Amino acid sequence: MHLAYPAVLAVLLFCVGLYGVLARRNTILVLMSVELMLNAVNLNLVAFDVWLRDALHSGQALTLFTIAIAAAEIGIGLAIVLAVYRNRGSSDIDRLRDTAETDDAEALPDDEGAAADGTADQATAPAGKAKKAEATA
Repeated sequence: MHLAYPAVLAVLLFCVGLYGVLARRNTILVLMSVELMLNAVNLNLVAFDVWLRDALHSGQALTLFTIAIAAAEIGIGLAIVLAVYRNRGSSDIDRLRDTAETDDAEALPDDEGAAADGTADQATAPAGKAKKAEATA
């Protein structure tokens, strides 16, 4: 068997996965696309291991490590997606940008700790962040 066949298939799988990561908005589909990309790498590792006739089978060993990393990534990724979906009601990637912490929370004055000029002192800044987080939730 020629090396070109699995290499071309791996390139096609990787390109489909890359398109899925860049174009999709659903988090689950992005995770599936990352898995496609990892499987393309696994296919290349095994194909080159067979082609080079490596006595240690290092390509197959690296493939096993990649499969283990992919399983851990999917487990943690799905746990994060489920937690976000429970809190937000959507797993849309564009809506996840709202969860980023901004500096606006530091500018929020606290009710009892505000200074005369309207800014909060350093001791009340975390309370302002907490109020901002509760207001956006």
